[in-house]
Amino acid sequence: MSLGILFLIAVGLSMDAFSLALIYGTLNMEKKYHNLMSIFVGIFHFFMPLLGYFVGKIIFSFLPISPEIVAGVIFIVLSIEMILSLRKEEQLKLLENIFSICLFAFTVSIDSFSIGIGLGNLTENMILAAVIFSLTSATFTYCGVKLGDILVKKFGNIATLIGSIILLFLGIHYIF
Repeated sequence: MSLGILFLIAVGLSMDAFSLALIYGTLNMEKKYHNLMSIFVGIFHFFMPLLGYFVGKIIFSFLPISPEIVAGVIFIVLSIEMILSLRKEEQLKLLENIFSICLFAFTVSIDSFSIGIGLGNLTENMILAAVIFSLTSATFTYCGVKLGDILVKKFGNIATLIGSIILLFLGIHYIF
């Protein structure tokens, strides 16, 4: 798998963190939380795909399923989930402590666990993939928080929609 494809996957995985960070950026959080959010999201986006990779190895040792099809189906399901989440109007609570920031980072990183299940069989260097996911998601989170006040007024949920479309096309690519 090429670095370009890994980066596209990382961008798709980072869009939910970016979208939520945009919104949180409009809530006048303390600046120390901007950095903590980005760091924790990056850490979780590093470890979750690796955990998914190990779980995937166990699954594929028992089931004779093509990893490409599994990855494709996971990408498509995640993209549909992201598109459906655009319709939800959830109340945001301000991230006020380390626990709430860890919970935020965990929830926006669950999709990288799923990707790790299928991705481990598609790339030779899972550590490199996890590093790319981590750096990309941390950067997107930081940019989202910093640009939240400006961009959320103009673009709203478009960032999540773009991430959904990227994952959908990647899913279709792997299935066919």
